[in-house]
Amino acid sequence: MNAFSAKFKIYRLYLLSGLLFSACASNAPLGANQNKAVPEQKDKSTINQIAKADIDRMTDVEIRENTQSLRLLMLKLYKRNPQELKKSTSVPAEKMIDWVFDGGAQHHFQFAEMNNLVMTDAIFLTFNPEYKGDRVLAFIVGLHTMLLKAHNDKTDFYFTDSIDPQRVYNVARNIEIAVWKLSNARDENGALYLLSNEINNQEKNLSFEREFGKMIGRTELYAIALAEKSQRLISRVVQNLATALFLPF
Repeated sequence: MNAFSAKFKIYRLYLLSGLLFSACASNAPLGANQNKAVPEQKDKSTINQIAKADIDRMTDVEIRENTQSLRLLMLKLYKRNPQELKKSTSVPAEKMIDWVFDGGAQHHFQFAEMNNLVMTDAIFLTFNPEYKGDRVLAFIVGLHTMLLKAHNDKTDFYFTDSIDPQRVYNVARNIEIAVWKLSNARDENGALYLLSNEINNQEKNLSFEREFGKMIGRTELYAIALAEKSQRLISRVVQNLATALFLPF
């Protein structure tokens, strides 16, 4: 296992422990110092919530928080790679991101400039030396559509829904592989296709790694909780990220 893989494993264990600790800390007395509010569903109507089991509410939170992470990561990638945004539009990055994530009912994540590729095909396109389009768009759309697919292309869940924990677990592993490619894949001139983390004598920016780590931790924890709830086994896969293949989902 290379250093990058080992670092992700350690970070994921730290994150999972942190999530469990946070769950316990949520029972702190009123008046305790709690700066961040617990995420709330927009639709809190009794009729809506009565059709949801606890695991469904957990699914709602997991997909919503991962989507928020992807929005943030897309913005950060555009800030680090402004030439990619110019390939798609002249509007500010925030408007582009709103169009991508809020316009799914219109574009269905089918973009002609990406040959309508989604999921892992879109991620591969990001690192294709012959691709001249917006690599940030391809990377984020690939991750988002992969996440949606594992959740049966839904973002709102009820007790009638059935999600396969293995598919969700595999997505967590695939995010790891995609992030490794983001940090290591280079063009023929030795330059990274997309800039993300920055470590040098003047600057140390690991915010990308931290946000991706949150996504991996959330997705894996949800897959484990879902497996426990449904009494299904998860086949855990250990791969060398440098040579790993994307898992089916």
